[in-house]
Amino acid sequence: MSGQILDLGDRVALVTGAGSGIGAAIATELARARATVILVGRRANRLEQVSEVIAANGGRALPLPWDIGRGDDAEELVTAAATLVGDDINVLAHAAGNQIRKPATDMTLADFDSVVGIHLRAAFALSRAVARPLIARQRPGSVVYVGSVTSARAGLRDTVAYGAAKSGLLGLMRTLAVEWAARGVRVNTVAVGFVATEMTRDIDGTPARQALVSRAPIGRLGTPEEIARVIAFLASDHASFITGECVTVDGGWSVA
Repeated sequence: MSGQILDLGDRVALVTGAGSGIGAAIATELARARATVILVGRRANRLEQVSEVIAANGGRALPLPWDIGRGDDAEELVTAAATLVGDDINVLAHAAGNQIRKPATDMTLADFDSVVGIHLRAAFALSRAVARPLIARQRPGSVVYVGSVTSARAGLRDTVAYGAAKSGLLGLMRTLAVEWAARGVRVNTVAVGFVATEMTRDIDGTPARQALVSRAPIGRLGTPEEIARVIAFLASDHASFITGECVTVDGGWSVA
C-alpha cells in the first residue's frame, strides 16, 4: 500500500458477528480507518462493549442488536442500519457464524439449516439488501465474506454443514462479483485459517488443536486482528481492481 494509511472516512460499514472474535476485530479495524461502523449481533451487551472500545479510540460505532438467523428480515436490518446513520451502507463485512460439530450421519436437517442459514443464506440476503440502493443510486460498494480454508482447500471431520456453507460462499461471491462489477459493487472473500476465537475454544488443549498448529508453517493459530486487516484492505480503494477473489489467510496451513 506504498506506506499509505487506509482511509475509510467516507464509508458506512455493516459488520455482522461484531460482538466478538473476528467480527469485533473487523469492526475495530474499520473504525480505526475512520469508517462509521454498524455493529450487528445477537448479544447487545457485547456490541456495547465493542462500541465503547471503538469510541475510546476515537472511532464511531453504533450497536444494532439483531439475530440474522431468525428469518427473512435482511432488508429490514439494512434499512434500520441506514436510518441510524442517515446514509446508505456501502461496506458489508459478513463475519457472523456458528458451528455444530457432529458426524454427517448424526447431523439433523435442523442443524444443517441453522449453520447454512447464518453463513450462506444470510450472506446472500444481506448482500442483496446492501447492493440494491447502491446500484439504484450508482454508488460504489464493497462486500467481504469471512470464508474458510474449508471453502475450497480442505474438508474436516464433523463439520459437514460448515464446510458446505463456506464452499457455497465462493459460488455466491463469484456470481455476485460478475453481476455487480459494472455497477461498482465489489464482492470478495477471505478464506480464514484457524484463528483463536470462541468458535475454536472447544478444541483448546486437544490433540486436534495441536495437529492444526503443527501443520501450519507459521506454527500458531491466527489472531482476529490479522484477518481484520485484510478485510479492511479489501473494503478500501486500495483494492479497487479486486473483485471475485478469495484471499487465503491461514499461516500457510493449506499449502503445507
